[in-house]
Amino acid sequence: MTRVAPVGGTAVQDHVALAEIELCGDLIIAASAAHEDRLSLESIDEVLKVAEERAREDGAGG
Repeated sequence: MTRVAPVGGTAVQDHVALAEIELCGDLIIAASAAHEDRLSLESIDEVLKVAEERAREDGAGG
């Protein structure tokens, strides 16, 4: 007997987990495209959009 999820849409989405999975995927893609053995810290920050997030936080907090 095969069980399937109910049609009523009881699946729960964890938006934080989905965002983390997307970021990991972005890092994997960047690492596979890199011409060096490792990504630099600057490259990792660029992929994760660290500067953009900091600017957004500074604008919201000040």
